[in-house]
Amino acid sequence: MALSKLAFSNNGNEFFFSLRNRVEDYFKSQNIKKTGNIKLWFKTFIGLAFPPSLLALAFFGGLPMWCNYLIFALIGVLHAFTGFNVMHDACHGSYSTKPWVNKLMGHSIGLLGSHAPIWKFKHNVLHHTWTNVDGLDDDIAKSPFLRHCPSQPFKKYHKYQHLYMFLLYGISTIWWLFGNDTIKYFKGEVNEQPMPKMKFVDHLSFWGLKLIYTALHVIIPIYLFGWVHGFLLFITLHFSLGLLLSTVFQMAHAVEGMLFENGQEIEIANEKIENEWAIHQIMTTNNFATKSKFATWFMGGLNYQIEHHLFPKISHVHYPKINAILKDVCAKYNIQYNEIPTFWLSIKSHVRWMKELGNMQPTIAG
Repeated sequence: MALSKLAFSNNGNEFFFSLRNRVEDYFKSQNIKKTGNIKLWFKTFIGLAFPPSLLALAFFGGLPMWCNYLIFALIGVLHAFTGFNVMHDACHGSYSTKPWVNKLMGHSIGLLGSHAPIWKFKHNVLHHTWTNVDGLDDDIAKSPFLRHCPSQPFKKYHKYQHLYMFLLYGISTIWWLFGNDTIKYFKGEVNEQPMPKMKFVDHLSFWGLKLIYTALHVIIPIYLFGWVHGFLLFITLHFSLGLLLSTVFQMAHAVEGMLFENGQEIEIANEKIENEWAIHQIMTTNNFATKSKFATWFMGGLNYQIEHHLFPKISHVHYPKINAILKDVCAKYNIQYNEIPTFWLSIKSHVRWMKELGNMQPTIAG
């Protein structure tokens, strides 16, 4: 499917023009920048300073082995925290007004085992443009073992996907580190969409960061603690990392009531996506736990997912303020605003949705 062939029925973009003007007025009236502030800088210190300190403690602290397992689990949590807060803003260009700072902080994705240029194409271009469009959005093309929308092929084992999916989420970043990124790197494409050509420095960072990551989190633990403990410590770290990352991102788009589009069907019919881009983002995206200050702090505002999709170049530290504007404009244009009130209710909704898909035949053959 070619990117250029699938377009939105923008119809003048009246809704988004109104919303964007209101948001612009807010920043002008408050005389503040749209990028990160001291709140984000403090979280950057936590995310980048604590994991190496904890690694050093595990390597040289002479602690009981059970303590090392706790430390590696905590490192996984902190790496997820860095991904939610630092990497995510930086890769969207909303961390700082300085491009070089965004680029530098974007490479913190190396702590998650991935690579910034590949992730930015997969996430910023494919996911943020064609959210929940089957065939283009790589975030709903996880694996043949998971079925995220009605148009995807149905397999008998999908009947049990709501039972085994969290196990797959827990090992997802291991596949990300050693498999998925490498396949995309050599193929030069994501979900059959050609990536921009990498520069020499991109090739260097791809291999360099993965080698450094593997040395710190695989080779040195095996050397210090032996094959069994070294391997299990690595699994422990990644299970906490992968489970957190995957669950949070799934609750934003793969819950009950979300719109999914069949990109292949639209392309074959030579049609456009029904709604303007901004309305499509709202209909395919879910906010959750927005009243929880801890959830907002830890998840980097990703619980304000609608605000993020509409204004990805605005730092997450501003999303709670934008939320009130969004609700007001949605009400004015009679557009449904999707929100699940708590974290746990969102998980339950995701489980129910995946269970429903495990018992639902595809909307079209194949």
